[in-house]
Amino acid sequence: MTTVVLGQSIVDYVAAAGLDPDLVSDTVRRALAEDLGPDGLDVTSVATIPAEQLDVADVVARADGVVAGLPVAAAVFDLASAGATSFQAKVAEGAAVRRGDVLAEVVGPARALLTAERTALNLLCRASGVATHTRRWADALAGTGATVLDTRKTTPGLRFLEKYAVRAGGGTNKRMGLYDVAMIKDNHVVAAGGITAAYRRVRERFPDVPVQVEVTTVDEALEAVEAGAGFLLCDNMSTDLLREVVAAVDGRAELEATGGLTLDVAADYGATGVDYLSVGALTHSSPILDIALDLRPRTADAGVR
Repeated sequence: MTTVVLGQSIVDYVAAAGLDPDLVSDTVRRALAEDLGPDGLDVTSVATIPAEQLDVADVVARADGVVAGLPVAAAVFDLASAGATSFQAKVAEGAAVRRGDVLAEVVGPARALLTAERTALNLLCRASGVATHTRRWADALAGTGATVLDTRKTTPGLRFLEKYAVRAGGGTNKRMGLYDVAMIKDNHVVAAGGITAAYRRVRERFPDVPVQVEVTTVDEALEAVEAGAGFLLCDNMSTDLLREVVAAVDGRAELEATGGLTLDVAADYGATGVDYLSVGALTHSSPILDIALDLRPRTADAGVR
């Protein structure tokens, strides 16, 4: 069986958004396979729609929010139709939209449009929900000098998409996984026999990997900085304690507030002088943004609208 590949225009669209086309393609293939089963079949669409019928559909926001993931949705339609659909985005990634706004237009075989619909919307709604939630945090921190960060608390298999959505919403990615940044947390400190010992072991074994250290007190923060750490996770600290840490560290390391943060206190924590607030809820608890696919009504001549 011939393997369908992404069309070059979709590859370019995905890559321009800062996404890996191969990773997007693999993710979309798995999602479509999950929906279409072993025979790759949408029984309802095959039964009700002639193979030659062409239609136009609009991707429409059903709620106010921030859009992310249109290139991934385009990849779904492209692969589901073997390149027979065209996708035209009407808004940019990261754009704020209102209920009723048309986000994209898709033209092609009606069977393919409806076969791709749910998979495209699942990914698009998920990413846009993360972007919408992130934008609320970014807005809450505006003017404080602090930036909102994500975490590794992501949906298995969708980390690249959810972290992309954080960027589209105005946040910043922390680390992509366990491989690109060493993060010394409380259990590592216990296992190694102390902050300084843990830091030295990481630095000796992986000299080129960035190292971040979790601290809970001013003394721990100072020990980590004196050991050489340039990034501290200030875990579950009050705003008063954070200010003490900021003053004690005095610019020698980047500082991140983490643990139990909520939107209603975001500005207060941002005003302490820390550089970042990390929020696992951006990816583990964001509700979707409601988005739909609306097939345009057919005219009397049954042509494409």
